[in-house]
Amino acid sequence: MNKKSTALKVTVGVVFVCLFFLMLVFLFWGENATLTKALFTGDISGEEYQERISSFHLTDYLIVAFLAMLQVVFTFLPAEPVQVIAGISFGFVNGILCCFIGVFLGSTVIYLLYKIYGERLGVYFNKNLNIDFEGASTSGRIALVIFVLYCLPAIPYGLICFFACTCQIKYPRYIFLTTLGALPSVCLGVGLGHVSVAYSWAISLAVFIVLVTLLLLLFRYREPLFAWVNRLLAKEKKLYSSKTTVREYSRHLLTPLYLGSRILFFGRLKFRVKATVPVPEKPCIVLVNHGSFNDFAFAGTMLRRHSPNFIVARLYFYHKWLGRLLKRLGCFPKGMFTSDAESAMNCLRVLKRGGMLAMMPEARLSTAGTFEDIQPATYSFLKSAGVPVYALHLNGSYLAKPKWGKGIRRGSLVEGEMRLLFEGEEVKALDVDTIKLRVDEALYYDELAWLEAHPELRYRCRKMAEGLENILTLCPSCGAHCSIVTKRRTVRCSSCGLTCRMDSRYAFEGGKPFENFAAWYEWQVGEMHQLMLNDPDFALESPVKLMHASVGGKGMLRPAGEGTCRLSREGLLYEGTEDGKPVTRVWPLDSIYRLLFGAGEDFELYEGKEIYYFVPEEKRSCVDWYIASTLLRQEAEQKTGVTL
Repeated sequence: MNKKSTALKVTVGVVFVCLFFLMLVFLFWGENATLTKALFTGDISGEEYQERISSFHLTDYLIVAFLAMLQVVFTFLPAEPVQVIAGISFGFVNGILCCFIGVFLGSTVIYLLYKIYGERLGVYFNKNLNIDFEGASTSGRIALVIFVLYCLPAIPYGLICFFACTCQIKYPRYIFLTTLGALPSVCLGVGLGHVSVAYSWAISLAVFIVLVTLLLLLFRYREPLFAWVNRLLAKEKKLYSSKTTVREYSRHLLTPLYLGSRILFFGRLKFRVKATVPVPEKPCIVLVNHGSFNDFAFAGTMLRRHSPNFIVARLYFYHKWLGRLLKRLGCFPKGMFTSDAESAMNCLRVLKRGGMLAMMPEARLSTAGTFEDIQPATYSFLKSAGVPVYALHLNGSYLAKPKWGKGIRRGSLVEGEMRLLFEGEEVKALDVDTIKLRVDEALYYDELAWLEAHPELRYRCRKMAEGLENILTLCPSCGAHCSIVTKRRTVRCSSCGLTCRMDSRYAFEGGKPFENFAAWYEWQVGEMHQLMLNDPDFALESPVKLMHASVGGKGMLRPAGEGTCRLSREGLLYEGTEDGKPVTRVWPLDSIYRLLFGAGEDFELYEGKEIYYFVPEEKRSCVDWYIASTLLRQEAEQKTGVTL
């Protein structure tokens, strides 16, 4: 656990304890103590409590709401006395509203605590909840199961909230399900209190006896009920596959997306096409340089009239609904930097039926706004395909939305130009080295050099420098690792205090410590290269969490295990757990073209259709794994004289 996460957990814990203490002081301060005790001891009659409420003391409402919240967070506190007295004191509607607010607050507290403390909270909450959590995480009947649990006896609200958290439900859906699920039992408790006042204690007693009888029966058959819930979860556990057969995109679906991109990119970003897109001779292949994630929108806007089929990272097809949308847009998946027979077949299908195959051969976003190299197999594919090849060159897209950046930069300009690179017969006759030379030359870009030719451009973003800490991990002043922090336009080393400020053209004011972030990044790469040369046993090592493709398609990824990763000249080693079993996995260096990385998120590689998505303990270090994998691969190729 890194120092930052430890400090966060300690801070949250202290704040929670302080708030809890203040709440207790409020509940048991002065005459509030009498009211609080009366909820459980009955020292004050309903008539006396109603008489007090008639004077509309806000504290009375707060006491009930706070206690309703506490009985959610602390499962040993009974909910029924609070709900009954709410019905007696406030009436049916106001009583429900008061308890409902308490349940809402309590459920929110549990959600926040789970997000901070994670599975450790299970030691407290998961003692009596015999539920198949793994099955629940992939079930499509989570809502039904949560409502059923609220109807079962002896299951406190807090346990059900924790169960919902483990299903990785996002907060809006979580709070909707947990508060709505609690509503029937809240209505029963409040209604029982209200009936005793509005009608008679005899009716209330009869209703109470019926409810107790039902609860006893349910408690008697509690285990069979849990077994039924687990069967309900398992019944809906359907595997979702990212397998895709490419098809032409849906024109009626693309039209609103195109109009949206026109408003965003042409309006806010001043997207401008430098040259008219030539009418392509189909079948054909279009190569697009890849500086930004938004390149799909830019290229799609330019090519939409020609029905392009884009190759997209398989990661996005693990999500059921996103995958379906991409398929309808004519996209198909590929595992990046790995053999993918399904993707190869889809490429051939597009060309065979006379379509346009659009691909971004760099296969990852640019780290510092410059051209990234292309896997050698791509050039061989172009030669064997034997169809016309076009190059769509984009400038300015990286600066509009860098890989590491937060938010789109206003005032951006993106230029696009498409031209014919090879005729079909020409590319078949050329050798691979010549194809490589011409492709690299056509797609090469240096965004900061391009910016020099546009002195009129000024980028506007409140968080201009935020996120740079995810690609700049080494301080040039003190050499501290992962000590860089950013806020708005300021970049600072938390170790030595080195501070610089980014201007509206991505340069550091005063040219210190470097002219711009790209120069800093290149220096950082050089430092790691020198470290490798000086250390024959060079290696990166870190505790990691392993993620795999989502099973049910509810999200892109699911937790699959924990362990340790080590990257060295032998390759990548993972030792830990995978789907509950201890494993040791080794990927030799010659099988790793590059380790892909998400800035401040993960480093990853594909193995066929499966992704190994590693989240290191220090997320800012993800870029180091990418740099190291690149340098180690280049070193191995230089030693052998063979392109691996």
